[in-house]
Amino acid sequence: MNPLILALDQGTSSSRAIIFNKAQEALATFSQTIKCKYPQSGWVEQDANEIWSSQLACLQGVLRSAKVNLSDITGIGVTNQRETIIAWDKVTSKPLGPAIVWQCRRTIKICQGLKEKGLEPTFKNKTGLLLDPYFSGTKMRWLLENNPDVAQAATEGRLAFGTVDSWLIWNLTGGKLHVTDASNASRTLLFNIKSGQWDAELLGILQIPLESLPTVVDSSGQIGVTDQVVGGVIPIAGICGDQQAALFGQCCFEVAQVKNTYGTGCFMLANTGTRPITSHNNLLTTVAWQIDGVTHYALEGSVFIAGALIQWLRDQLGLFTQAKDTEAMALSVENSEGVFVVPAFVGLGAPHWDATARGAILGLTAQANKNHIVRAALEAIAYQATELLHSMEKDMGAVVKSIRVDGGAAQNGFLCQFQADLTGCDVALPEQTEATALGAALLAGLALGVWESKEEIQKLWRQKHLYKPTITRPKAEKLMAGWGRAVERSKNWVE
Repeated sequence: MNPLILALDQGTSSSRAIIFNKAQEALATFSQTIKCKYPQSGWVEQDANEIWSSQLACLQGVLRSAKVNLSDITGIGVTNQRETIIAWDKVTSKPLGPAIVWQCRRTIKICQGLKEKGLEPTFKNKTGLLLDPYFSGTKMRWLLENNPDVAQAATEGRLAFGTVDSWLIWNLTGGKLHVTDASNASRTLLFNIKSGQWDAELLGILQIPLESLPTVVDSSGQIGVTDQVVGGVIPIAGICGDQQAALFGQCCFEVAQVKNTYGTGCFMLANTGTRPITSHNNLLTTVAWQIDGVTHYALEGSVFIAGALIQWLRDQLGLFTQAKDTEAMALSVENSEGVFVVPAFVGLGAPHWDATARGAILGLTAQANKNHIVRAALEAIAYQATELLHSMEKDMGAVVKSIRVDGGAAQNGFLCQFQADLTGCDVALPEQTEATALGAALLAGLALGVWESKEEIQKLWRQKHLYKPTITRPKAEKLMAGWGRAVERSKNWVE
């Protein structure tokens, strides 16, 4: 019988479940949207119970869609939105407040305070990360300071902190397992990526109790089984943060291979092998995955707003009804008429790391219409990704010749072509664009013997379309210079 792997893909805007076969084909998909709440400017929250209930509904829904039973599933792989933090009670399994989403900027003052104490080099040296509200550690500190239920649970030894993968697995196993994998742990500001352990010094600085944190396990390995809450006992054998999972799903197993995911945000990762490369260009050094105790690393550039910009143009400005309409709109005009859109809705991520920046539409004239704005928005996604690539090439001392792309916006031909033009790289779109879920499935299947090796997995990767650069380097540099001027105008907006 053809083995089946179930991938649970819990993202910022939706929970999803996909069943893959040994040929890496998606046999069935089921998704459910989830809501974000914005209680104050710059704050982003989600209902932790909704995260779990929606993911459970997707698990059940995809089995119905595929017309299979849970007992037909060989194993489960979990992938998730990273840095989002949830606090819950170990005794009751109830969340102690809303999930604080990765996009949330409420911990700016905590980060600034740590920087003023000269602690950023300590965090960067040990974790590969910068002191930014993006990461989980300062969110935990904020909850301990501002949520009495969290503080009391910590005092009484009942507190569990976890990123979304930990929360899902806690519920999948009926509260038996409090675990995370090395890729997710590496996004917390608390995990020493060189020693592979929670770091006592960093825990002390942020005053996070060690007993509240999950056990760190391999990204690929049999960590436990599901509880009857999901209808049966199935091995959970893969865990990986969504962007690292996409790197694995794109089969970027060699050093300097690069993938770019166009999702809510835009995340570019380059495999750097078994040695971490310290970035000197404001990128992050992160764990890519850990298999059989061996850690592989990546350089990462994180853009906070990509697909979310297209959502905003649709939902808030009403410029179109469906995201797929944007390609035709962009191609209906010769250029963006000098318009630049800087989507700094929650500040700027890599390589700028400016939490005070805010969004802007610049260069407007009376000739500009909605098609120019839509084109400029798609271009903005590519501009941001190009900045990341240039930083990566400097850090690695290598020229990248090809980028493998995935995510919803990777289906937009205009965006992919413009990306190729700006970077001067080939942009490869795979046949299987569900790279994040596929990565989780591959990691689980690797542990369970569905695939014997990464070499076997690599042979199954197929290219659907290749976009090649069509403009000169001087023209690309001129476009990037215009983008640079626009970005500078958006900075330091919030005092």
